[in-house]
Amino acid sequence: MEDLKGRSVLVTGASTGIGAAVAIGFAARGMRVAVHYNSSADAANQVVATIKSAGGEAFALQADVRDSAAITRVVEEANERLGGIDVLVNNAGGLVKRMPITEFDDRIFDEVLHLNARSVLDFCREVVPLMRAQGRGGSIINVTSVAARHGGGPGAYLYAGAKGFVSTATRGLAKELAGDNIRVNAVAPGVIQTPFHDRFSTPQMLESFKASIPMARIGEPDECVGAFLYLASPQLSGYVTGQILEVNGGQYMP
Repeated sequence: MEDLKGRSVLVTGASTGIGAAVAIGFAARGMRVAVHYNSSADAANQVVATIKSAGGEAFALQADVRDSAAITRVVEEANERLGGIDVLVNNAGGLVKRMPITEFDDRIFDEVLHLNARSVLDFCREVVPLMRAQGRGGSIINVTSVAARHGGGPGAYLYAGAKGFVSTATRGLAKELAGDNIRVNAVAPGVIQTPFHDRFSTPQMLESFKASIPMARIGEPDECVGAFLYLASPQLSGYVTGQILEVNGGQYMP
């Protein structure tokens, strides 16, 4: 993947889990990395330190992705410090809370949809003009979920619906931006051992999820990295756009 060397990437939600693994994976291929985080400053700085200790280039940027003005600021700073943005990874998101439909309210709807769906469009809105101005195209990689396919685990229907939005919007954006040589794809992780499940899934839930996976185990963040590298690389995926790449141990086979 020599074509990634020297290119720049902004990874949102990159302080822990899949985002952190992806940021480190890109840096290992010679990319310059902007590591976005919201509240996990220590973890984000550790990701930056890991990249720098291996000879890479990275820096951390903070923003609450529910704040559109903060997204604008982060993109502007990332663009300035990176000298352009070749790849955008929209990884920031979260379940917020598992809840039965009888506990559903307007506040939780707004928070989940803003965090997981609107923030993706906000980042795209800010980055696309920059990619167009650069004149060399680019790659946008959204992070959806296996939940978008099967509705999610207990009490996760709203998160699953938001990720379904991301999957569908990915295809629409791919059509809109193809003429600019900006490819838009998504990665849909299955059950991956990250702080997401540490926070929202009980050991019993994880055992239940594992029982539905043909490979009979929970995935690791590093096992998702290859999908992002592939979709970022013009050499490997230059004719790939509007696709959802499933990384789920066989849990869902479209």
